[in-house]
Amino acid sequence: MQLGKVFLLPMLLHEEGWEAIPGDTQKWIAQCDAFFVENEKTTRRFFKKVWKEMVIDNYIWHPIHKVEEAQINSFKELLQQGKNIGIVSEAGCAGIADPGQLLVAAAQAIGAIVKPYTAPSSLLLALMASGMNGQNFQFHGYLPIDSNERKNKIQSLEAEANLKGTTQLFIETPYRNNPLFEAIIQYCHPQTRLCIGVDMTAPNEFIKTASIAYWKANKPELHKKLAVFLLGTK
Repeated sequence: MQLGKVFLLPMLLHEEGWEAIPGDTQKWIAQCDAFFVENEKTTRRFFKKVWKEMVIDNYIWHPIHKVEEAQINSFKELLQQGKNIGIVSEAGCAGIADPGQLLVAAAQAIGAIVKPYTAPSSLLLALMASGMNGQNFQFHGYLPIDSNERKNKIQSLEAEANLKGTTQLFIETPYRNNPLFEAIIQYCHPQTRLCIGVDMTAPNEFIKTASIAYWKANKPELHKKLAVFLLGTK
């Protein structure tokens, strides 16, 4: 039997960010038999808005909050049965800063075709709008919570940005954004550039690149907002 295909499907970053969703999304959804999704509730609601006639319960659903061996085995079994699978990430772009990456790796390992489709990624959107180096960049996920470890990490990221010209991207849990921002402006040099991207694709989207000196004098309110931080060269 021919292996099923894997479709990396778009997802909204914000409930009003529909302009970032490709017009062919319904067509891609319709080719799937099963879905592995980070949040089943929001994905079901999104699918019904994209495709009103879709009978949601006719499909196989698996959550992927944390990918474990049992999920990977179920995923591979469905592909081996010829089922097409859609992967949906709350990050908007499946496989980028997303646990679905492990499922994609499993699909590649057994030779299944993976079809990636354009989707909004707050990381890439912020990088595009930052004016920082888009040819040499690194994403670090979450920085350490411990204050000393966080200080050392921030300073090492700044040093690498200055030495290699590499843009350093990272994120934080929304309720810890303000402490992270305070640490950045405390430990980085005044001339270092910091870009902050907030609520990407939302009507109140905010993306600004400025020096640390500027941010010290113009502190944004980031508490409980979806934010991306980028450090660049002086």
